[in-house]
Amino acid sequence: MEKDDYLELYRQMILIRLVEDQASVLYQQGKIGGFLHLYIGQEAVSTGLISARQEQDRVITAYRDHGVAINCGIPAKVVLAELLGKVTGCSEGRGGSMHMADVSRNFWGGHAIVGAHLPIAAGMALGDRYQGSDSVTICMFGDGATNIGYFHEALNLSKVWNLSVLWVCENNLYGMGTSVDRASAVSEIRQKAEGFKIPNSRVDGMDVLKVREAAQNIIETVRSNKTPYFLEIETYRFRGHSMGDPERYRTSEEVKCWQNEEDPIGIYHKYLLDNKISSDGELNELEKTAEQEVQEAVQFAESSPEPLPEDLYKNLYVEME
Repeated sequence: MEKDDYLELYRQMILIRLVEDQASVLYQQGKIGGFLHLYIGQEAVSTGLISARQEQDRVITAYRDHGVAINCGIPAKVVLAELLGKVTGCSEGRGGSMHMADVSRNFWGGHAIVGAHLPIAAGMALGDRYQGSDSVTICMFGDGATNIGYFHEALNLSKVWNLSVLWVCENNLYGMGTSVDRASAVSEIRQKAEGFKIPNSRVDGMDVLKVREAAQNIIETVRSNKTPYFLEIETYRFRGHSMGDPERYRTSEEVKCWQNEEDPIGIYHKYLLDNKISSDGELNELEKTAEQEVQEAVQFAESSPEPLPEDLYKNLYVEME
């Protein structure tokens, strides 16, 4: 990696953190409706993972999708506009927090139903197989999704048909308010792939370089061998499951311990300084630039127009040629 590549990873994680901080404020001000699931603490997962993909590789994820959208190239101002339900959002205000998508960037959403996008990922990979494409479908989901039927159906078919899918479990230790140990008979989630004879591994999701390195190797293996792979990424969310979460299932001491000792941005900041890749001054300048970008993004989103009432009837049907 060149120096600019290292710094771009840092910029992406800072940008995600700042966007999510602003989203939290806007939600509490009543400017964002519905549910809001923040990605704070998990920035290294999607940043490392998506930095390793090629342009033709698809990305599909669950409802904690704002950071993934940014990593896929959707500008911060467009993400915030979508959160506010404005026409300048990536889905023209129709998707909101849980349904962000941009097919032109090979980002296929943003899905609110737990695990429901896993069969879609298998279908995308099957379509690529029919078309003779060497694309890899990267499907991200939480640990809670591994306990339901969609998960087993999708993984089984991906192996039966040898589909080019990288299954990525973002194990943040809690499914809503229930710990993995209480909800799953198998606490080491990657082991669930053994039942389908799918190769698998685990990686530290608080270290962006470890995620990137693992993803680079695995994506190319999937592409070359045309077979699925299961990657469990261990991470931790610093905020509640959603904005309405009272967080009675974990202690504040536990959260503070992760924030102080395992912050992915802090870990990477230290790495860049210790290895003399960057200086404090350069990183501070990157942070200031990101802060300015996010402030301008908030202004853009708040000043953008609301959808018109008649827009409700747009995009209901597809014209077939």
